[in-house]
Amino acid sequence: MASAPAEPEPLTGAKLLLAAFALALANFVVVLDTTIANVSVPHIAGGLAVSPTQGTWVITSYAVADAISVPLTGWLSARFGSVRWFIISLCGFAVFSFLCGVSGTLGMLITFRILQGLSGGPLMPLSQTLLLRIFPKNKSGVGLGIWAMTTTCAPILGPILGGLISDNWSWPWIFFINLPVVAICIFGVTRLVTPYETTVVKRRIDLGGLALLVLFVGAFQIMLDTGRENDWFNSAYIVTLGLIALVGFVAFIIWELTTDEPIVDIRIFRHRGFLAGTVAISLGFGAYFATVVLTPLWLQQVVGYTATDSGYTVAWGGLFAVLLSPLAARMIGKIDLRYMVSAGILYLGATSALRAGWTSGADYWTLSLPQLLQGAGMPFFFIGLTALTLGSVKPSETVSAAGLMSFMRTLSGAVGTALATTAWDNASRVSRSEAVASLNDPAATVSAMQQSGLTYEQARASLDHLVDIQASTLGMLNVFLIASSIFLIAAMVVWMAPSVKGGAPAVGH
Repeated sequence: MASAPAEPEPLTGAKLLLAAFALALANFVVVLDTTIANVSVPHIAGGLAVSPTQGTWVITSYAVADAISVPLTGWLSARFGSVRWFIISLCGFAVFSFLCGVSGTLGMLITFRILQGLSGGPLMPLSQTLLLRIFPKNKSGVGLGIWAMTTTCAPILGPILGGLISDNWSWPWIFFINLPVVAICIFGVTRLVTPYETTVVKRRIDLGGLALLVLFVGAFQIMLDTGRENDWFNSAYIVTLGLIALVGFVAFIIWELTTDEPIVDIRIFRHRGFLAGTVAISLGFGAYFATVVLTPLWLQQVVGYTATDSGYTVAWGGLFAVLLSPLAARMIGKIDLRYMVSAGILYLGATSALRAGWTSGADYWTLSLPQLLQGAGMPFFFIGLTALTLGSVKPSETVSAAGLMSFMRTLSGAVGTALATTAWDNASRVSRSEAVASLNDPAATVSAMQQSGLTYEQARASLDHLVDIQASTLGMLNVFLIASSIFLIAAMVVWMAPSVKGGAPAVGH
């Protein structure tokens, strides 16, 4: 066993500011890449001469690789050192971002997206851990605030940047823009954060646990991403993926609990505060991410917004998230965190319910206001819950805990999105059937349209389109109400954690 030098003093002044910026920027760019390609799929599909459905594998491949690599962070940082692996991950992320941009076939792009996701996954929990190490103990909440701010804002800005770049430049630039950002991060981390390396422990590779992790996460993620287009469990393909995921998950749990050196330390769930916090953040983030993904889809498919305009509408959610993060950070250690977190979650539920008043003809600010207000609740939910969850484990377990929490958050986002899109489809179909049955003399409406100059076919198609718009809108409003209910459940789960007033977790060797 090789030990790191004595614990260095926390950074202060300009050095602390620059180091925190480098770490937060690394977290920002890797989270950004989870959504930046969403609006670029048609451009990518056209450029590579594939169908849009095939193009969505560019998103799926990154999500699968990212979800697999995140829970491995604890083992990787213990085996190689947190700072060292952070720098290795940054270098890999940059190299594979470049290779994604120069890919000439879909197969090449998917391969490099997988490798990009594997490289970027550990950057999320490691940036969180290292921010806590460089900040003085009494200001550790500020470090959490910076990390939470980048984590919540990046998915919102991703579609905006993706749309602007794809519309005005070309799709490879959604990957090339990572290179100068990563270069800044590497420079800052190597110059300022290297002294905060963690203890290195020589541990064997848990190949069995790794194989089972890849198996069940990969099968589950593919099932979520392809379930809707295959009619879910009415498809033998989806049923097979579901069974593989279930059996693989059970085998993974048994394996990791019985092996001496597990690659993922799931024993951390023995801490009641960590368990409650993880469940709450999974429910809350799943509901939040579902609304973040579906809102721009509804704006484009129903309201008629462009990808860029819908991105601008959703982006208002980042304003108060940035402005109020310092306040949320300062509250850590001064009040019982359960009050802070549950209030933040309930507020998010209220803003989700506020969307239930939308109509397909709503103006820009009617649509933007709930996004703007929602951002005010995110820091209190996210920063407080992170402090509550990581503060419930031992200092030596913090890196593993951060990795598991990031994994659950990533997975819950995928689950929430898949369930929300399915619920939207189902509710839209039901609303359409009810609307068609309750139409007041549709023949007279078609006749009036014909008298205004439309042909019978045009009038019929126009009426169908109006019905579809209203049905889709009602279906989306139903999803927002369901999300509000899930936020309410998450707020109650928080109270399963023991009372905590203390600050952010200590991060030691």
